[in-house]
Amino acid sequence: MPTRHYRIKMLASAALSALLLSSAHAADEPAYGAELEGFSYPHPVKQYNFTSQGVALHMAYMDVAPTVAANGRTAVLLHGKNFCAATWDATIASLSGAGYRVIAPDQIGFCKSSKPARYQYSFQQLADNTRALLESIGVKRAALIAHSTGGMLAVRYALMFPQQTEQLALVNPIGLEDWKALGVPSLGVDKWYAREMATDADKIRAYEKSTYYADTWKPEYEQWVQMLAGMNRGPGKQAVAWNSALVYDMIYTQPVVYEFARIKVPTLLLIGLKDTTAIGKDAAPPALRPMLGRYAELGKKAASAIPGARLVEFAGLGHAPQIQDPATFHAALLKGLNEAAPGK
Repeated sequence: MPTRHYRIKMLASAALSALLLSSAHAADEPAYGAELEGFSYPHPVKQYNFTSQGVALHMAYMDVAPTVAANGRTAVLLHGKNFCAATWDATIASLSGAGYRVIAPDQIGFCKSSKPARYQYSFQQLADNTRALLESIGVKRAALIAHSTGGMLAVRYALMFPQQTEQLALVNPIGLEDWKALGVPSLGVDKWYAREMATDADKIRAYEKSTYYADTWKPEYEQWVQMLAGMNRGPGKQAVAWNSALVYDMIYTQPVVYEFARIKVPTLLLIGLKDTTAIGKDAAPPALRPMLGRYAELGKKAASAIPGARLVEFAGLGHAPQIQDPATFHAALLKGLNEAAPGK
């Protein structure tokens, strides 16, 4: 039987080996700048420079021309909280291949756009920023395809600019319920900041696997894990975490669910039924957690609340159906956009 000294020595050796392996693995993982410097996008990135709240800012975006005969329509893609314009890669290809001009911006505070030290985030402000960008490149009217937090932004945009909004396609939008009213406690910016500073690739991957991809995983998902984790390894980690915390507070404190009945534009809801996303769910009372983020129910409620909305459900998909099953998702998206096209 091994002596106690031998067992301790072997445990110490195993621990050291694990540490060295972890360090070697970490050394191979990318570190990106605060504006995602070093991470390549699928199309050239342009910058819209403007001043907001007294601060000079720039908003990154891709402007992709149709790859077939143009249909005269423009699609604007609004990313989610843990996503970037680049994560719309397959959707950009599908839309441009159907004749759309496609605009995919990074919102202020995200990805390749500015991370201001002080900024009062609101969905109204982000909608104003987006409208100004579109006007600067000659887009007067567009269909908005919006995912996750982008769905909350798209709803606000459509309420503010109904004449400029051709239609909405909301992809597993969050904000279909008011977490605060349901009993999820407020974390506040400081706690969100601490959480964001403590995140890493393993935590991001585990969360994405369970919610975005319905407990499935494919190697191609890893690039999106490293996209986020890379900014948290980089020299601008604090700026990234701070802006992320401000955005989380905006999401929690500015529900749009009460205004669904005021939406006046054609709306398509594309819902992965395995989604369980709810902001701050892990901080909620244990008995409440299973009641939150039930998209199989929330999608139907939203479709009933939005006048004339059409609902498409994906039985086996999670929070990111456009990534998990691109072929099925894009077929449904293009069909829905065509059915609600102007003049039809």
